Amino acid sequence: MDFAFTTSQEAFRRQVAAFVVNVFPEGPPERNAATTGRWEAALIARGWQAYKWQPQYGGPAWSATEKYLWEIEVGRFGLPTQISGSGVSMIGPILCGFGTDDQRARYLPGMLDGSEQWCQGYSEPGAGSDLASLRTRAQRAGDLYVVDGEKIWTSGAHASQRMFALVRTSATGRKQQGITFLLIDMADPGVVVTPIFSIDGHHSLNRVALTDVRVPVTDRIGAENDGWSIAKGLLTHERTGLAFVTESLRKLAVLKTAVAASMLLEDACFAHKIADVDTELQSLVVTELRALSESADGSAPGVYSSILKLKGTGIVQRLTELLLESAGYHGMPYPLTPAGEVPDERIGPRFCQEEVAQYLIGRSASIAGGSDEVQRNIIAKQVLGL
Repeated sequence: MDFAFTTSQEAFRRQVAAFVVNVFPEGPPERNAATTGRWEAALIARGWQAYKWQPQYGGPAWSATEKYLWEIEVGRFGLPTQISGSGVSMIGPILCGFGTDDQRARYLPGMLDGSEQWCQGYSEPGAGSDLASLRTRAQRAGDLYVVDGEKIWTSGAHASQRMFALVRTSATGRKQQGITFLLIDMADPGVVVTPIFSIDGHHSLNRVALTDVRVPVTDRIGAENDGWSIAKGLLTHERTGLAFVTESLRKLAVLKTAVAASMLLEDACFAHKIADVDTELQSLVVTELRALSESADGSAPGVYSSILKLKGTGIVQRLTELLLESAGYHGMPYPLTPAGEVPDERIGPRFCQEEVAQYLIGRSASIAGGSDEVQRNIIAKQVLGL
């Protein structure tokens, strides 16, 4: 299998690098709201905010390899590859593939210009990794569904105008067969969002209570009781994105720079840790390229998504641990304001406090998007036939 990039692909890589440098000529920026706003405005102006979408819906018509190169180059600057929220990255592709013309006309423009934010209503207090056990119910009432239940760990719900959610519409047959995919208006009076502050002091997660929430049947994606097949397609692509390859490449570069300025490279044990995770990361890159090659025709990456998610989670967590270890006592001062923001005044190198926060919240990476145990079960069944 040839992983070499063509001349045109290398030219595309340079074009992307030039675009990023033009937005941030001062170099890789710090992660904050101002940086995010500046970057997202540049993406929208260039028309690159929905790079995974088909061109007829507003995507830039990039090949699978060009999408990969985009992610790598943007990741070098520590920037998100697309505008924030779950609209462009998750429900957008689902609407492009499974939505009606009316649904696409109504919802895609707000995703593209960033005016409408979306969140994902999947996990529940008793249904996280075993998502098919969800209990939020939707009763059909004429042209409406009446939804009652609760979602949890809902990222960005406090700042979202809409939620895409899985709900139970039938209790007969296999539990996967009675699930329906709905689009919910967060402004409905029956929607109550309660914040959950994570261990790093930030507010991104939420509990969402749904009481007598009215959802038009026209806001159903696909057929009633067929939501599981749509959700599986979304999860496959989500887990591929949760391989954290670009983030891990960035962290590895930061780590090597940090230890080069210290005495840690003289520690054979620490040097071995870096070499070990570097080797695993390169293997992950090759695995992602294999998945890219096999999905170049637009098909889903299949079981590769579970392999990438499982290995990628472990690697990015180990890199964060090594960064924290290299920070030493400089990683200890982590003053948090009530809003979870780190004050401007720093002690030690620039990366220290950011990586402390990443270390704390990163413990959840082996659960979010499908736990490690779930991924191992999928691999055991689909690859090993167990």
